[in-house]
Amino acid sequence: MPSFLTILGPREAGPGERELMLSRARDFLTAQDSIDLIRVDVPGRRSGEDISAAGMRASVQAVIPALQSGSLFGDRTGLLVVDAHLLQKVEAEVIAEVAAVADQDAVVAVFVAVGSIAAPLSKVLSRIGERVSIKKLNERDTAKWLDQAGRDRGIHVTSDAADVLLQRFGTDIASLSQALDQLMASGEAITGDLVRRRLKNRPDQPMWHYMDAIAAGDREAALRRLADFLEHGHPLVALATIQGDLRRRSLAAAAKDYETFVHWNGGRRNYGTEKVWRQRDRARGTDLKLALDAVARADIQLKTSPEATHRVMMERLTVALCRWYRGTTSERRFH
Repeated sequence: MPSFLTILGPREAGPGERELMLSRARDFLTAQDSIDLIRVDVPGRRSGEDISAAGMRASVQAVIPALQSGSLFGDRTGLLVVDAHLLQKVEAEVIAEVAAVADQDAVVAVFVAVGSIAAPLSKVLSRIGERVSIKKLNERDTAKWLDQAGRDRGIHVTSDAADVLLQRFGTDIASLSQALDQLMASGEAITGDLVRRRLKNRPDQPMWHYMDAIAAGDREAALRRLADFLEHGHPLVALATIQGDLRRRSLAAAAKDYETFVHWNGGRRNYGTEKVWRQRDRARGTDLKLALDAVARADIQLKTSPEATHRVMMERLTVALCRWYRGTTSERRFH
């Protein structure tokens, strides 16, 4: 079995498709022996990071030593590169040169991308490894996934329950998986009535309303939406939503026109893209920088601090974001 795998998703990949892509990556890596996993999330092409002498951004440089690693004791290094389509041309060329001569007995690597990967790297990966494609999910595919997910959990999801779940969550299998886990915890038979009682909203809806409240600087509404989400959702999911929104707003602030912003944002043209573009002048660059710095520190706190502190920390971050998003710079910083 080749030690390199490329997973390509559709250009308009949503949460469901991304979950399938990452699930396939996890399955591939899990099947290998003695892996010490290194994950690299490629930032947007205009992320503003410092560039090394080799032309690589700091957050991407970890790919090189991971591909070159080996062990005297037979262990293998696992490398997961997420959003590889965002690699810059020079980065793709450097990684391609190293990957071409990598010892496949010492390293296992998965590159996850939507659309396509830069040609220099794509050609090498095709030659030395395997490639799989994840197609755009439709309701029939999701219904099959839901049936199998129930079987894997040893539970029976009635047809009525499945209909309600699909109506509320669509093709978002990541949220469907979370919903099934919540429903299992109730200890009741999973019926349409249980779904209606336990799951009042689609899980992405509170996040939409939450980010809209932050963008409007409405502190009370944002805190209320955050509380609704945290009743069943994890703070890291909320933080990921904030990170994605900040990334889009930073790109919009730096772009010279809408077409450039769309290109930098992966070619996505939808209501969310247009909304961010219309609001691009609301927050100043200094405010976005403060917000990005606060989110980075919040991520560390969530992963290292006791769970009892997470809600308070997210509430304080939310209040600060409401101030920064509406363009009111203050010397008072988030801690």
